[in-house]
Amino acid sequence: MLGNSTAARQDVVVTVINLRSAEGTVLACLTPSDGDFPDCGADTQSQKRIVRANTRVTIVFNDVAPGDYAISLLHDENGNGKVDKALFMPTEGFGFSRDAKLRLGPPRFSAAAFHVTSDAPVYQTIRMRYLSR
Repeated sequence: MLGNSTAARQDVVVTVINLRSAEGTVLACLTPSDGDFPDCGADTQSQKRIVRANTRVTIVFNDVAPGDYAISLLHDENGNGKVDKALFMPTEGFGFSRDAKLRLGPPRFSAAAFHVTSDAPVYQTIRMRYLSR
């Protein structure tokens, strides 16, 4: 269960822009856990989504409890379910909530974190980035 279960839960709606192709899928993870960001692999508190890629994608995380969260995205163009790399650099697209930038590696949770309240749904726009063409 994510966050505080006594307060009203909200949806987090993510619009993903700047995908370079409609190939493959977009893997998304919403986590309240600093230690599990950005991977979310074994994070039991996270919500994960897989959606078909397109030029623009909308992803909805439902029933999110109030608290601080961060989102990581991967444009898995070849559909193999993992980050493909060349010389330790991702060859597929990635993105983070608050459009957090890379700084010698993925951003910290604090750079991508946003707050969910019980008042209204949260809307995020995340720009997909690619290090190679």
